[in-house]
Amino acid sequence: MTHTRNEIILSVEGVGITYDRPILRDVSFQINNLSRPGVHQGQVVSLIGRSGIGKTQLFKIIAGMLKPTTGTVRIGVDLHPVHAGEVGIVPQNYLLFRHRTVMQNLTIAMERSDAKHTEAQQKDIIKQHAEQFQLSEHLAKYPAQLSGGQRQRVSILQQVLTGTKTILFDEPFSGLDVLMIDKVIDLLVKVSLLDEHNTLIIVSHDVENAMAISDTVFILAAQEGKPGATMTETIDLVGMGLAWDKDIKQNARFRELTEQIKHKI
Repeated sequence: MTHTRNEIILSVEGVGITYDRPILRDVSFQINNLSRPGVHQGQVVSLIGRSGIGKTQLFKIIAGMLKPTTGTVRIGVDLHPVHAGEVGIVPQNYLLFRHRTVMQNLTIAMERSDAKHTEAQQKDIIKQHAEQFQLSEHLAKYPAQLSGGQRQRVSILQQVLTGTKTILFDEPFSGLDVLMIDKVIDLLVKVSLLDEHNTLIIVSHDVENAMAISDTVFILAAQEGKPGATMTETIDLVGMGLAWDKDIKQNARFRELTEQIKHKI
């Protein structure tokens, strides 16, 4: 596939974190602005590792919520150090204001955006996005009245409406049945297509589903005889011809690769 990897838009450099023992050690990787002719789609990358390996700590460090013991995370065209609130996050528990309706939750998100809109414009933008995200009939409901999948869509849409270009997803496929997983994959693709500058970072132990949507995969794993986890491998799915295919899970090479990775994490 014709594509180019352009400027670095996120750089993780020598990140480590230690509590009573090293959890992460010398984690380094870069995300480049990926483009292809005639397609306005952002980057989708996955950080894959087994449960308990340190993914949650790395998630928080990339989001600027946790200061690493060593190393830095830099973001943007000028690659400045990341700060809390600069990266959108979609956690597993979908943080929503319980006593506010979906419309009110989304309005709060819009008010965080740098773009200035009138109240009427805000409502129009929210309604347009709600239709895309299949939430139109739920705008007057409260979070407790929504299914888990609906709350997830609201949480994702919140980040889109803030204007945040880099969004972290913590285990977005966790606890979902096969039908819901396919819907989440479709939704994430839709978010990546909203803006060519969008960068989606999926942090997951679900090898197959994370890879199915990604253009690049980073493997977080332990190394024998060394403390803490680090990035052990980078997989360029675009270069392998295994990206941007909605039927990729049926591809024999893709299935073989996922099995190989499962044995590495």
